[in-house]
Amino acid sequence: MTEPLHVHFEDLEIGQVIPLGACAVDAEALNVFAERFAPGWDVAYGAPDALVYALWSRLSVEKAGGWAGAKTLAVDGLRFMRNPPAGELLRGRLTVMGKDPVGDEKGIVIAQQDLLDEAGRLVFSCLTRALVARR
Repeated sequence: MTEPLHVHFEDLEIGQVIPLGACAVDAEALNVFAERFAPGWDVAYGAPDALVYALWSRLSVEKAGGWAGAKTLAVDGLRFMRNPPAGELLRGRLTVMGKDPVGDEKGIVIAQQDLLDEAGRLVFSCLTRALVARR
């Protein structure tokens, strides 16, 4: 588990890249996930899209969990580029694309979030909008 950031709206800068941490595609978890949630999926093809989303979501929530008053409002533009095999180490990153203050107490942060494989290739990408408290 990664240490969450303790940030407010003003602490984030457009263009800033924040590492989300890393996680591996666990072979046992892949088998159980495919059996229960992706019947008919052949794990030889790698992790199904839904498991890739779950891995990204875990990294994102762990990192933003300590953000002041953070609440995810939207996850859009999901792109699934690859189905990583069991054992593949995935690294997450968040890039701040825009910010919009909403009154004196909070602001909206627009970010692109990506999962990359060990070779640095894009596995998954999405756009998020989150409400973050102001100082």
